[in-house]
Amino acid sequence: MEINTISKKIFTGDKIIWGVVFLLVIISVLVVYSATGAIAFKRMDGNTEYYLFKHGVLLFMSLIIMWVCHRIDYRYYSRLSRLALLISVPLLILTWLFGTTINEASRVITIPFINQSFQTSDFATLALIANVASMLSKRQQSIREFQRSTLPIIFWSGIICGLIALSNFSSAVLLFATCLLIMFIGRVPVRYLVMTIIIGAVVGMVALKLGQRSGTAVSRMKAFFDTEQVTFQEEQSYIAVATGGFAGKGVGNSQQRNFLPHPYSDFIYAIIIEEYGLIGGVVVLGLYLILLYRGMVAMAKSERAFGGLLSAGLSFSLVVQALVHMGVVVGLVPVTGLPLPLLSMGGTSLFFTGISLGIILSVSRGELEKTEKEAITPPQTGNNYRRIVHTIE
Repeated sequence: MEINTISKKIFTGDKIIWGVVFLLVIISVLVVYSATGAIAFKRMDGNTEYYLFKHGVLLFMSLIIMWVCHRIDYRYYSRLSRLALLISVPLLILTWLFGTTINEASRVITIPFINQSFQTSDFATLALIANVASMLSKRQQSIREFQRSTLPIIFWSGIICGLIALSNFSSAVLLFATCLLIMFIGRVPVRYLVMTIIIGAVVGMVALKLGQRSGTAVSRMKAFFDTEQVTFQEEQSYIAVATGGFAGKGVGNSQQRNFLPHPYSDFIYAIIIEEYGLIGGVVVLGLYLILLYRGMVAMAKSERAFGGLLSAGLSFSLVVQALVHMGVVVGLVPVTGLPLPLLSMGGTSLFFTGISLGIILSVSRGELEKTEKEAITPPQTGNNYRRIVHTIE
């Protein structure tokens, strides 16, 4: 009984979200250990435990970050979001001009002394989502005034998404779609949403023209609509899905990990289906949909506009990224290079996924604690009644 009480105090907030996170972490450890077998033999002389240990440490650190963030009152994130947004702009420019090149694009900067890579787009994504939620929550009374309410949101969304699109177009599109969703939930008039989409499309085309990924984006779109030719990545992914069958080949028995580019990150869902079959694929999909549902529940229960918009935006961003990743694996969308949140091997992406989940839990924790306090606090009439009885006695 004491252990149960302690766990309730430590892991506060939505218990279902906690359960989903722990299940995804377990699956991540198993799949990444299997998917890194080939790269371990190429780079680490067959030391398969190297990537397992590294990924395990990063997952553990992400859970710690998530726990710390969920203990902080989510209202503080409104104050921090503007500062984070201002920092994001020079960071994104610095990354574009002087960042480390990965897959023909400068997406990360290397932190001096510790020699650790940092993907600035993850930081900027979190900052923009929190700031859009904050701006909308403060402008609910003047939401139909374009210059006062919508224009600042369009400005910051265009700046951040445009800078991200210079080196990572798919992430920029996903972030822009998330901002549109937050604006829709925040009661922004439809005509302003249409205007935002038009401005976003113009900014996106300019960024694509000036950026580093225009050739890659165009070639991927052409390959996606070309029904007569399949790229090497897509072909290997389809083979993994097709040979997985209903129950899969079993843990550690993937063959396509030896051929798929980045099977531990960009195409990890293909390895999941190959080893765990349709059953495993549906289970993982179901866990993300549960996460989205619980994020929407936290939004619905939040009495403050900021908490609801923040929970909705972060939940949508994580789950839609997961759905796009899955869509790439099965051929529903063009190849994007987006990782599977909390499952793919990575550093910065895992940390910021942990921060996002922690903030969602913070929103649910705040509303849950408020409900519990109201449940145990006696009504005012009851207090008056006891005072009257005490006076009579």
